[in-house]
Amino acid sequence: MGAIAGIYRFYGQPVHLGDGELIMSAMDAYPADRRALWHKSHVIMGCLAQWITEEAVDETLPYYDPQRGLAITADAILDNRDDLMDQLQVPHPVRAIMTDSEVMLLAYEKWSEAMAERLTGDFAFVIWDERKQLLYGARDFSGARTLYYHRNEQQFSFCTLMNPLLALPYVHKKLNERWLAEFLAIRGVFEPPDASTTVYHQIHQIPPSHFFVIQRDRLRISRYDCLGHEEPLRLNSSEEYEEAFQNVFQQAVTSRLRRTRRHVGAHLSGGLDSGSVVSFAARALQQEQRPLHTFSYVPESDFVDWTPKHRLADERPLIKQTVQFAGNIEDHYLDFQGRSPFTEIDDWLDILEAPYKFFDNSFWLRGIYEQAQQRGIGILLNGARGNYSISWGPAIEHYAQLMKRFHWIRLTREVNQYSRNVGVGRKRLYSILGRKAFPSLQKLAPLGSSTDDLPQLVHSDFARRTGIYDKLEDRAFIGIGSTDDLPSDPLEARVQHFKRIYIWTTTGTSGCKMSLRYAVWSHDPTNDLRVIRFCLATPMEQFVHNGMDRALIRRSTKGWLPDAIRLNQRTKGIQAADSIHRMQRDWPQFIDELDRLTRDSRMQDIMNMPVLQDALATARHGMDTNQAYGPSIKLLMRSLILYRFLQKNL
Repeated sequence: MGAIAGIYRFYGQPVHLGDGELIMSAMDAYPADRRALWHKSHVIMGCLAQWITEEAVDETLPYYDPQRGLAITADAILDNRDDLMDQLQVPHPVRAIMTDSEVMLLAYEKWSEAMAERLTGDFAFVIWDERKQLLYGARDFSGARTLYYHRNEQQFSFCTLMNPLLALPYVHKKLNERWLAEFLAIRGVFEPPDASTTVYHQIHQIPPSHFFVIQRDRLRISRYDCLGHEEPLRLNSSEEYEEAFQNVFQQAVTSRLRRTRRHVGAHLSGGLDSGSVVSFAARALQQEQRPLHTFSYVPESDFVDWTPKHRLADERPLIKQTVQFAGNIEDHYLDFQGRSPFTEIDDWLDILEAPYKFFDNSFWLRGIYEQAQQRGIGILLNGARGNYSISWGPAIEHYAQLMKRFHWIRLTREVNQYSRNVGVGRKRLYSILGRKAFPSLQKLAPLGSSTDDLPQLVHSDFARRTGIYDKLEDRAFIGIGSTDDLPSDPLEARVQHFKRIYIWTTTGTSGCKMSLRYAVWSHDPTNDLRVIRFCLATPMEQFVHNGMDRALIRRSTKGWLPDAIRLNQRTKGIQAADSIHRMQRDWPQFIDELDRLTRDSRMQDIMNMPVLQDALATARHGMDTNQAYGPSIKLLMRSLILYRFLQKNL
């Protein structure tokens, strides 16, 4: 794990070693176990290595094999090493000491450009093929590791981070105004859908699920398909599905924790996804007499909970049940006293190298990485993608499809059971289902997304100048990440989720850059390709069944999670409900900086200032803590984050 960099000069021109040293020097602030630079002729490669796995300690990166004429620099942990070495016929005596980069070079020799789709894990790598005079690189399917590049007529330069590229004398720091306009126009926490672009005009990125090839001085970027069309899985009973799921999920968990030479940690909330990851990991580590360290965010002690009864701002009662039931866990409950979304802005801008929108959880996300680093954690597990893999099972959407297809007997049976499970009356459920199944026939408006009440933040003139004005009327565009841009059929919606790579660029980018800052690798078993393929191949009836949503994971964790967690369909945790409460101590400074923002001529040109002024008027004399997820705080914080970014960088 670490960061990679390099320069490829066109037309066989010799590379300037000093430029490579500039890139590497720009990463001096990041912890490293080893830094190295390799160059030959018109190619230079660099690597900042952070040792997480046992094999990495003896790994040489960049690595050059003169006999095969291949060089590689890689930021990768492969989770399917054993399968790959079986396919590559690697002798068993050398497998234990073979590094991931050596496995990747063997894979390149065998499959060439098709190798990336065969890799399971988090990776970004670049290979120089001296014999073919070809540069090849790729990024993992969901973008868990970043790979930026700059290209002009003389060279192609790449790096895990943007700022090292900006340190090069031929790369100019210029704002990408179209990216910024789309960033502001999209109501959700997502970035623009063109995942090849960035906030800087001259900096691009290799999108997730893509590889690049440079040959004869021409750059080609293509998408690879690691999911494809999964053949439906047909087993004989629900019990067989549960057993098959347990096997593939256990493989995903253990492949992530058994290779590290350091302690293993995990995010833990009171829900199914992180609870499932933790329960499987704790049991596997117990066999090795190693504890699992869990990290859980909790509100500040003086926070008065305003959330409804079915939402839990403090999930400790549920978390402790999981800890006690799973065993072999050293649990940590962290309130991050004194931190808030406002106090985190500068650190997050330094880490992300770009403006961001997910301010609500920023204080505890970074805080957990800090705590993990202090406790010697090497791998920090999470269950972030569980909603679309292990715990997928959208009951309401599935029932709406049954209604739409007039499957009344089955629908009636499911709704009756679901009503009892969730404690919601059948009449109300049928009303919701009718509106989802037949929105055009309802007098009431269709159910909207949670961002419908968020006013447009981008200035209309700025939108027109950058060519996105027409997109402001496109609900699917401004509602990216909500139900507005997904099909009503839940099966098709899930397929689209995995096809739309921009959905996960923000999470991948933040996870990668946080891991670099703290030398802690964030690793998600629910995002394992083997798990995702299994879930895509499993029929809907296993995910929604007998009035139970998320049915497969609920049944499969019997004996792994307490029933109060796995069968809970009535209460859910809610994160960062105390975010405004935390900001109150800094409220005067918050308002003062927003006032300066509104007087800034550059901000006046790009932002819808009347909307911002209205939000500021609402907040000027304080804001109720129950407005933590309201539109005003979103508008104000997003504007302030952007203002700080532009002040610091452009």
